[in-house]
Amino acid sequence: MLEFYGKSFTSRLLLGTARYPSPSRMAEAVRASSTEIVTVSLRREAGGSSAGQKFWELIRSLDVSILPNTAGCHSVREAVSTAQMARELFQTDWIKLEVIGDADSLHPDTSGLVEAARILSGDGFRVFPYTTEDLVVAEKLLQAGCEVLMPWGAPIGTGRGLNNEYGLRTLRSRFGNVPIVVDAGIGLPSHAARAMELGCDAVLLNTAVARAEDPVAMARAFAGAVAAGRDAYLAGPMEPSDMPHPSTTPAGKADLDG
Repeated sequence: MLEFYGKSFTSRLLLGTARYPSPSRMAEAVRASSTEIVTVSLRREAGGSSAGQKFWELIRSLDVSILPNTAGCHSVREAVSTAQMARELFQTDWIKLEVIGDADSLHPDTSGLVEAARILSGDGFRVFPYTTEDLVVAEKLLQAGCEVLMPWGAPIGTGRGLNNEYGLRTLRSRFGNVPIVVDAGIGLPSHAARAMELGCDAVLLNTAVARAEDPVAMARAFAGAVAAGRDAYLAGPMEPSDMPHPSTTPAGKADLDG
């Protein structure tokens, strides 16, 4: 079972709710993915408009846990304020914390992230930090009160997969008991499966499903890939080798030259 802050889940796929062709297709994709956690942006729900209220009612009807995020925040102050408003609106102390440092690459501001995580953890939030695969930053986030790490696979929305497998393996090795969720950059089910094969605990994605020609079919594909990758990791895959090894040993082979 996957566990975040004392809550257990069966699915290891977390799904975003933005950029779908329509709210109804989003709902179909969420159901097809079998996810139990969806991310929601406060900005998507802002203002209490009729459209926003209908969207929120649809999210609640899916019977999933809500993980609000601070998407689009570029400062500690903005991220903290957004998190506080999200807690009031969504009635949860969970927050996916994003503090963006570069508007073009959407690279996290890691120093601002650590500061915001410390403030929010002190205020009772359960923080899910969107970060890089940097070991030092990860350690500081844990010291700030985070109990989960969410390193990117690649920059948000690029679909490039896992740019730094070494970094992810190192995080897994160093923080063996900390849930690690690969967040951002996943473009294909094979990318998600690979993240799970490396020992990561879950995958969070949005664009790869939302912008697919068939979001529902893609959501189903990702669910299968995540499950397969996890099974492969638990099965203990063979180590790569530079030399070929026959699958059939010569023992008992007939001597046709004798």
